Amino acid sequence: MPSVADPSDLSEVDLLLRLARRWRRVGAEAAARHGLTPHQERGLLALARLTRRALEGGGPPGARVSALAEHLGVAARSATEVADGLEAAGLVARSPDPSDRRAVLLTLTDRGRSLVERVRDERRAVGDAAVADLSPPDRAQLRRILLTLLAAGDTDGRGAPTRGTPP
Repeated sequence: MPSVADPSDLSEVDLLLRLARRWRRVGAEAAARHGLTPHQERGLLALARLTRRALEGGGPPGARVSALAEHLGVAARSATEVADGLEAAGLVARSPDPSDRRAVLLTLTDRGRSLVERVRDERRAVGDAAVADLSPPDRAQLRRILLTLLAAGDTDGRGAPTRGTPP
């Protein structure tokens, strides 16, 4: 009979949830090493992506809090709290939006850009280590399956499935 610690009797969904909990714990520990909460780290990485997109589109190098909130799938107030924490840590600066004097842009500071690169490098290394025992074909199959699962679960913008399966 399998023990409680033995995951062999768990459903695929339960296995994915168990793995997600493990990765959230690993992510929280990594964020804490940088003096951030998981939400702040997520916000920092999101701001880096939004900034890159803005620059590629010819826009100013930053994002409004409303864009950050939309990207993270959180309320504007929650995004403001994340931005406040990042600003207090010296990772983000606020500046006037050149296209609308009433609006403010969040931009990464030099320290923020440096931390984004460190976090990305660390995540890449941890991810590579996690799948190191898989053969290249198994890694490719895992990627295909994960992409299929993500595509099949149309979401409401916050990652919650909108059809067929419970959140």
